[in-house]
Amino acid sequence: MKNLFIAVLFLSLSNIAFGQKYDAFGKKIKPNGPALAASLNGKKDFEAKAVKIEGEVESVCQAAGCWMKIKTADGQTMRVTFKDYGFFVPKDIAGKKVIFEGVPAVKTTSVAELQHYAEDAGKSKEEIAKINSPKTELTFVADGVLVPKN
Repeated sequence: MKNLFIAVLFLSLSNIAFGQKYDAFGKKIKPNGPALAASLNGKKDFEAKAVKIEGEVESVCQAAGCWMKIKTADGQTMRVTFKDYGFFVPKDIAGKKVIFEGVPAVKTTSVAELQHYAEDAGKSKEEIAKINSPKTELTFVADGVLVPKN
């Protein structure tokens, strides 16, 4: 029993001393080797295979953390949703560089869905009403996300 206590204490202290650099959400992924979000710019076709990307969070769904927008090099954003809505991210991570893994795609988003996203982002009724045409955009369905600890 004493040995078990010592082992648990040692593991706890080593976690505190070395600490995790990231909070993980969804599938556990490793932080090594991500490409920059800019590497997806301009592509129209993607293989249906997972890639690891790093990018700066521009905004997050303020209703539940169920999506985030990542800045791209061309001044646009890429909407990242989470596989099967199986997890969410914190709502206060705008401005942080995150690492995420999943499948990118170019998708046409309907007016209704764009309005829903605008509502989630806390936009006014007037701003939401101005959305009147679908948008073809780069999207990403993430299996896992790493958010740097404060």
